[in-house]
Amino acid sequence: MTTNNKEQSTAVGGIAVDQLRSVVERVERLEEDKAGITQNIRDVYLEARGNGLDVKAIRQIIKLRKLDASERDEQESILDTYLRALGMTPELEDDEEAA
Repeated sequence: MTTNNKEQSTAVGGIAVDQLRSVVERVERLEEDKAGITQNIRDVYLEARGNGLDVKAIRQIIKLRKLDASERDEQESILDTYLRALGMTPELEDDEEAA
């Protein structure tokens, strides 16, 4: 029993070759796009740094803006608690006494 080349190219080992090829090519194109976008982001950060802006602060702001308000508040609260536990921020009472 012989099969023609079209059948062989569309089903190998139970895999739809054309569909597989399409998926792989789409992912490859998206990876190329992602690399371009990543380079554009780097360029914007370099521009910001060149204009005297603090890139670490900008990255932190972008990270925080991705969170909703309740998540942001929760993270800030936990961070504040940890900083106080480590003695890295003055207690509220210490601030009132100094005033």
